[in-house]
Amino acid sequence: MSVAVTIASLTIPVSPISPHALVEDVGEYFLAPENEQLLSLPVVDDGRPVGVISRYQMMNVFLKRYGRELHGRKEIATLMNRNPVLIPVDQSMEDASRYVTGNMRFPITEDFVIVRDGRYAGVGVVMDLLKAMEQQLSSRSQQLARAYRELKSSQSHLVQSEKMASLGQMVAGVAHEINTPLGYVRNNVELFLERQRLQAATLDGYTLLLHMMESADSSEAGIALQLDEVRQLHADLGGGDETESLLDDTLYGIGQIADLVSSLKDFSRVDQAMSDDIDINDCLETTLKIAHNTLKHRVQVVKKYGVLPALRCMPSKLNQVFLNLITNAAQAIEQQGTILLRTYVENARAHIVVEDNGKGMPPEVMAKVFDPFFTTKPVGQGTGLGLAIAYQIIQEHGGDIRVASRVGQGTRFVVRLPLPGASDDALAVAS
Repeated sequence: MSVAVTIASLTIPVSPISPHALVEDVGEYFLAPENEQLLSLPVVDDGRPVGVISRYQMMNVFLKRYGRELHGRKEIATLMNRNPVLIPVDQSMEDASRYVTGNMRFPITEDFVIVRDGRYAGVGVVMDLLKAMEQQLSSRSQQLARAYRELKSSQSHLVQSEKMASLGQMVAGVAHEINTPLGYVRNNVELFLERQRLQAATLDGYTLLLHMMESADSSEAGIALQLDEVRQLHADLGGGDETESLLDDTLYGIGQIADLVSSLKDFSRVDQAMSDDIDINDCLETTLKIAHNTLKHRVQVVKKYGVLPALRCMPSKLNQVFLNLITNAAQAIEQQGTILLRTYVENARAHIVVEDNGKGMPPEVMAKVFDPFFTTKPVGQGTGLGLAIAYQIIQEHGGDIRVASRVGQGTRFVVRLPLPGASDDALAVAS
């Protein structure tokens, strides 16, 4: 979080000079490292600023022929500007900026003097003030632009909220799907580490046995005892097939985890452009993997995919639509049931059908399914935004969603998306 810039924060504690200081001495003050950034030095008498002497004025004196000899022993009061720009330390940045720009002579050859209750407090650099004002204006501009974007994208936030709600329902399922292979990967790694320790002990045993056999000080009984110990370690270790099997199982588990992670990445398409040429059938397959835990053991998915051309779409948004439709279909099936996923091309449009044989909807409910915040789910289990947002997303793609349902028989949603290059006349006829 940026700290607000004030006149106090711009104040540089410069040691002032007396109006009685000699010109040649003031020239030395300007050469001091701490004064290198300053255009001028404040002239203060009895704690109150009475003028400023600029570096530019001093250069004019010293660059003139015999300038040092003529003016070097004079008091600085004879050369100073007696009308410095004075800024109170508690003045607002806006008022200070207006006053400085209105009273400072151009080109800028002096800094302004900062006062507290009329007494000298320090020096302010004009460029620092202007830069601070520029940053402040830029910050306000950004705040206004951000506020505008937030207002403009309020629906986008609702889309994201619904997506997170949908994904949240499946996090436990995906976690379970990952935990299963992760569990035996971890178990296999622990077993492998144990075998590694046993192999190390066996190798140490062989090394000691070899040393004893080469040593003249070793007894036959000692060698025999060490040989028995090595044989026991070798027997405990077993053959190499077990290690190979552990590694094969571990690689298989890692492959399953990688497949799940790849499905999650494909679902969100975080590494792809907002708009891309995609295969709708691939999107459905990715969504099914994400929804697997919701479907398994009670819902059979029947796939009837047709050949579809690549469509220019926003993959993550279409995946959100498909996830919502498939999840709703699964939730409409109270025990065992079937979901049909069908894709085909007809009348210059790609058709995506999601149909279930669940409990269905009465006409009064079906008429409201696309209304924002309408839901038939218990409190806390639905936002009422899923289908409304799905409808909006499909409209953004130039398509539409249609629904048909009968109580006790099931529900069918049909998403229709225009094919690449389809003319408005062809789409009008199709509608």
